[in-house]
Amino acid sequence: MPRWLKQVVAVLLLPLCLGASQALFWVLAQGGGPLEGAGENGRFRVWTREQVWVALLAGGACWWVIYLMLPKPLWAYVMGHEVTHVLWTWLFGGRVKRFRATPRGGHVIVTRANFLIILAPYFFPIYALVVALVYGVAAWFWEGDRYRLPFLLLLGAAYAFHLTLTWHALQTEQTDVSSQGHFFSAVIIWLGNVAVLLLGLPLLLDVSFSETARELGRGTWEVVRGVLRVLGFPD
Repeated sequence: MPRWLKQVVAVLLLPLCLGASQALFWVLAQGGGPLEGAGENGRFRVWTREQVWVALLAGGACWWVIYLMLPKPLWAYVMGHEVTHVLWTWLFGGRVKRFRATPRGGHVIVTRANFLIILAPYFFPIYALVVALVYGVAAWFWEGDRYRLPFLLLLGAAYAFHLTLTWHALQTEQTDVSSQGHFFSAVIIWLGNVAVLLLGLPLLLDVSFSETARELGRGTWEVVRGVLRVLGFPD
């Protein structure tokens, strides 16, 4: 896709970015109460949305302290960054010819590349996915409630790891970003991060996906309608 066309696409995606952000705020604002199905058969404690938030934020706060007080685990970040390139390359049917990851940086050589493969590490929290998969396997074989608290703590820490180290990386010039154009990359990275939260938080908070999708569509259409009104088009 030519650079100029990417800038046009980025502008056209702005209403979706705003609509998705509004839907995310809607999900975050959902009230408390026990999660559906909790405690039905006596094997599980009843958890409220407030307890889920406390556990997630506690995990994130623990990581934030580590991030501020200790040397940054750049090798772990770079490894996750390059592995994410690999996973998205496989997702699009490509092959990996070379892989390298060190604390000073890394790179992969692949047979197929597009803007999603190139920018995926900046919006796809791979370590949070690993935590979720490990919990899913543990919950399959053992009582899931036994591991819910450590899962939520680790999930919050893993997502905070993604946010802080991604922000740290973006403070320096990233060839992934510059190759796609900074404006286009910013739109895709923002939209990708919001999309991940819109997929993950409803699962954790027992919020309806259909209602979330409705808020997404409503918010996006409100932005589009506002732009059309400013341009002089009738409602």
